[in-house]
Amino acid sequence: MAHANAGGHLQVPNVQALAQTWNGSGEQVPARYVRTEEAGAEVVVAAGADCALPVVDLGRLLDPRSSEEELANLGSACQQGFFQLINHGVADEVIQDVKRDIAEFFKLPLEARKVHAQLPDGLEGYGQVFVFSETQKLDWSDMLYLMLRPVESRDMRFWPVQPPSFRSSVDRYSAEAAKVVSCLLRFMAVDIGVEPERLLELFGGQPQTMKVTYYPPCRQAGQVIGLSPHTDACAMTLLLHVNDVQGLQIRRGDGKWLAVEPIDGALTVFVGDVIEILSNGKYRSVEHRAVVHPDKERIAAAMFHQPLHSIMVEPLPELVKKEDGGARYKSVGYAEFMRHFFAAKLDGRKSHLDHFRIY
Repeated sequence: MAHANAGGHLQVPNVQALAQTWNGSGEQVPARYVRTEEAGAEVVVAAGADCALPVVDLGRLLDPRSSEEELANLGSACQQGFFQLINHGVADEVIQDVKRDIAEFFKLPLEARKVHAQLPDGLEGYGQVFVFSETQKLDWSDMLYLMLRPVESRDMRFWPVQPPSFRSSVDRYSAEAAKVVSCLLRFMAVDIGVEPERLLELFGGQPQTMKVTYYPPCRQAGQVIGLSPHTDACAMTLLLHVNDVQGLQIRRGDGKWLAVEPIDGALTVFVGDVIEILSNGKYRSVEHRAVVHPDKERIAAAMFHQPLHSIMVEPLPELVKKEDGGARYKSVGYAEFMRHFFAAKLDGRKSHLDHFRIY
């Protein structure tokens, strides 16, 4: 997901409303949501050293006494593509407030939510995403997508007015998330061997969007997928688990899915496609998906952080000079990069990075 226009998309039924009526019936799950080829893939639950989920402590990164050791830990985690961030400094009050207001929005009557519905030619607002065909398979989820930063990019038509504190709580969380990402970018730059401010130069103003996804329960949960497998086209994603129902899964190197059980109070961080390219492949953008629960709703809020739209998406020249193998990715303007991302979504491809790799 990114701060860009996907072009026209089709309206499809509201999944939350569908689930409320369908779950009480004796019918089979509607055919457009049946995803047995995805839902039936093997899943591994984290247990033992070979399945350990990376954890990065931002407090240790900021402490001169432990920063060097934790920096190595951060680098290792980014090579895997994701990690859980603890001691991130975002006040618990800020997190609890935004969680509460997001959950309350999805408790509103459907007509109240539809006041903020997407327009046919854009992503922003309440609805679904990347629906381009009448025969396309669908995810078992609804979403609310908002542009957050820069502040002047906000279109308040799509920002809920109920609950009354929604806008202020999202604004506060947006500011705190931006601080966390700025801090991580500085440490990532040091780890890959460039100047601390180098990555931040490419993210001036830190374009930031938020996608809140609501996964209704499905009594045939093994037949559906909440969120199709994908990598994130942005630079970095911060994922907040709004409630305690989990469904996030990461694709391991052996092709199996690893179920993520988040640490209480942690933020889940994903390395995006842009950072993989900028780092010349040292860091990895990992494929992930979401599954649904048979009788409990799940809600998650992803904050996507993008580069300046004027940049070239390419391996940093100072890294290429240091490496014998040269650049491992083609150079492309950000606008063209995003056009290819949306084209890949239209074609049903899970990742578009292969197009830019140099073999």
